[in-house]
Parts: sequence; C-alpha cells; structure tokens
Amino acid sequence: MKRFKPIFAAAALALSAALPFAARAGEVSVAVAANFTAPMQAIAAEFEKDTGHKVVPSFGSSGQLYTQVKNGAPFEIFFSADNERPEKLEKEGDGVAGTRFTYAVGTLVLWSAKEGYVDSKGEVLTKGDYKHISLADPAKAPYGLAAVETLKKLGLYYMLSGRDKIVTGNNIAQAHQFIATGNAELGFVALSQVYKDGKLTGGSGWIVPAENYSPILQDAVLLAKGKDNPAATALLDYVKGKKAAAIIKSFGYQLGK
Repeated sequence: MKRFKPIFAAAALALSAALPFAARAGEVSVAVAANFTAPMQAIAAEFEKDTGHKVVPSFGSSGQLYTQVKNGAPFEIFFSADNERPEKLEKEGDGVAGTRFTYAVGTLVLWSAKEGYVDSKGEVLTKGDYKHISLADPAKAPYGLAAVETLKKLGLYYMLSGRDKIVTGNNIAQAHQFIATGNAELGFVALSQVYKDGKLTGGSGWIVPAENYSPILQDAVLLAKGKDNPAATALLDYVKGKKAAAIIKSFGYQLGK
C-alpha cells in the first residue's frame, strides 16, 4: 500500500490546486440590448476563458428587457441601449445604486444588404425608389428613436409614414432582419450590426452624422438580483477593462467616459 501514497498525494495536491478556481467560477444572467449581441458574445467568450465564470445572455429591445426586469425576470445585469431605463431601475430600487455606467456610445447607420445601394451621403433617402425602409420600434428601442429623429430632421418622416413605407421591427435585430432578407430595401440599424474592424461586413451604408439624433448613451447597471453574485460584479469590472474596450471599439462604438 505504501507505494500508492505518492500517487494519492499528487492527486490530492492537484485537486486542491483546482478547487480555488472552481470555487470562484459562477454564472451570471444578463439582459442585453439587441444591438450589442455580437460584442457581448465576444466579450463573454473572453471573460469565460479569463475567469471561469459563465455568462447567460438574453437579447431583446431595451424596452422589452426593462419590462421583464420589472416583472421579476432573474437578470443580474442590464446592458441597455439607452441610459434612461438603467437610471429608472436604479431610482426604483431594482438597480444597485452607484453601479450604473456608460459602457458604449452607439452609432446609427442607414444600411442596405445590396452593394452600392446606399450612397456615402444618404441621398438615397430622397432620390431612391425604395418601397420600404426598416427601423426599430422607437418606443422600445433607442436606435429606432434615433432613426425617427433623423428622418424628422431631414423632413422625411411624415412623408414616408404617410405612404406606408416604414416597416417597424420589435427591436433592432428584427429591423436588421427585414433588410437582410429583402423585405425592406434599406433601413436604420446599429453600426455594430454591420461593421467589424473598420469596415462594413457587407452591403452598403451611410453613417448618419451624430448631430442628426440624440446621443445613444448605452448604460449598464447591476441589478438587485445580482448584488451578491461575484460573477456579476466581475463581469461589470471586465467590461470596463482594456480587453473588452478593444472589442467594443472594433464594432464601431465609442467608449463611454
């Protein structure tokens, strides 16, 4: 029996070395605005590799996710596409005071799945023969609101809505889907949905000048259900770090201050 003791001792030593990491590893449930789907998936993959914590994301419009939080959904962090809803949750006691911060500043783009369809100045809006233009529901999605603001500033909103040219998606992901599938020739989406590493991933687009719409400040907040979860606080800290910042910028966002 004595000859087996070193083997048992080595196994016990290996197990004890692994236990601290295993004990730290946890799971965090996050509500994420649809425009941030690809960046969050990339951040979550790196976060899981670096910390061992698992991210369980749910994607949707900021309005829908806010309602779910208020109705008791088990989310522990909310990554919104605006700053208003996280602020409301903080004031209403569903968010942990002092944890809210701007993780990204969004950019609106007029995009078509067709190469060469949208010109670099967006003149297709007034000169094009399109039948439908897609945007997200402005009551639920900040990018949809930014699209409406842009069309109003250009003097086109009431004309387009009066001619039933506007196709409204429940969230920015559905608005993008309408364009990608050809149900709308063009539409307004988040730049992050069609952009990676300094260029469009396909189709054609016009990056809408920032002065055409209110700033899209995307805030995150730790929710009450996550205040005692180390994995939740670890993810928020990670999103503020250099690795996550590089991922966020690669999708065309500006960083929050």
